[in-house]
Amino acid sequence: MRGVGAPEPSEPFERFIELWGRLLGEADGGTTVLVVEGERDRRALRSLGWDGPIALLHRGRPISATASGLVAARGKVIVLTDWDVEGGHLARRLRDFLSAEHVELDLDYRRRLARILRGELTHVEGLFGWARRQAERRGEPLERITEAADLGPTE
Repeated sequence: MRGVGAPEPSEPFERFIELWGRLLGEADGGTTVLVVEGERDRRALRSLGWDGPIALLHRGRPISATASGLVAARGKVIVLTDWDVEGGHLARRLRDFLSAEHVELDLDYRRRLARILRGELTHVEGLFGWARRQAERRGEPLERITEAADLGPTE
């Protein structure tokens, strides 16, 4: 988190680290579920430090069955489908299925990540590699990302 009066991060990598830190904070308590499209997406998010539950949309089940499972879990649901046409379609369908239920649904992280990545990346599975490359360009350890939830104000 930034301290009061700290400047807004301007670089995509800095904005990513800040947003990712907030997302990692959502994992506390294990009641927040990330929804992704497939196993490679799950592996990328685990590599970036997410240790909470992850639900997969592509498991040979209809999206309605996945939505029912999310309702039964009774937690917050953060949708992180890919930033392509199919990912947008899946996010909207999941939103439609869950809109009548008492589920806290978050599509904001997906939207904000898309804005940060500005078309550089269209698949969630590429997040880890993108972050690693960004860290290497800056000469920073990649662990900074997985420790992002603990970032205090910078001076």
